[in-house]
Amino acid sequence: MKAVVLLSGGLDSTTAAAMARREQWELYGLTVKYGQVHSAELAAARRVADALGFVRHVELDVNLAAFGGSSLLVGTDQQPSSPSVPKDRALDGAGIPSTYVPARNTVFLSLALGWAEVVGAERIVIGVNALDYSGYPDCRPDYIAAFEYLASLATRVGVEGGTLRVFAPLLQLSKAGIIRLGTELGVDYGLTHSCYDPLPDGRPCGHCDSCRLRAKGFEEAGIPDPLTA
Repeated sequence: MKAVVLLSGGLDSTTAAAMARREQWELYGLTVKYGQVHSAELAAARRVADALGFVRHVELDVNLAAFGGSSLLVGTDQQPSSPSVPKDRALDGAGIPSTYVPARNTVFLSLALGWAEVVGAERIVIGVNALDYSGYPDCRPDYIAAFEYLASLATRVGVEGGTLRVFAPLLQLSKAGIIRLGTELGVDYGLTHSCYDPLPDGRPCGHCDSCRLRAKGFEEAGIPDPLTA
C-alpha cells in the first residue's frame, strides 16, 4: 500500500512513519511550511524522510502566519504573533495554550487527502497523541474519526467504494510508550526535533511544553534522549 505521511520532523510523526514502514507501505512525506517561527523542524523532516526511505518528500508552502493566532507563527505587520511561547507551565493545566495553531491539523489532513487521491494512497499517517500532549482539540480520537468520515464523503475514491483511512497509531499511547515503540523499530531520535522555541544554535530550550513532554517521555521510558544525552 501507499501512505501519505504528515511529517513534521518531530518525535511522534517520525514514530508513526516508522510504524507505516514496518507495514511495508510506500511512504510519501508531506511537510508543511506554515509560517512557523523556526526552520529546525523542516531540516529534521528532511533527515527523517531520507533515513526512512520515503519515495517522495514534498515541502508545501501554506503560510498560516498570514492569519496569525498562535505563538508558533511568525508575526507580520498585519497579524502580530501571539504572546511568546509559554515556558514551564503546568502540563496538566486547563485551557488551550497559545502554541495551538488554529485548524492546523484540519488544513494538513486536507492537503494530505488531496495528495493521497493523486498517488492512490490508501492511508494518511499522522502522529497525533491524545494522552501526553498540550491540550490541542485536533489531536483527539473523535476528531480523527470525524475527518476519516469526511474523507469517505468528499473524495472520488470514497464515492466509488474505495477506502482511505487515517492511520493515527499513537492516539492512545503515552510519550514513554511512543519512545519505547520507536526504539524497538530502530528509530534514531537524534534526527528529530521537538522544541517550540530552540536556542540560536538550534539546541532545544528545555522549557516549552514540547521539550518537557519529550524529556518526561524519555525519563519514564528509561532511555536517554540523544538530543540531550
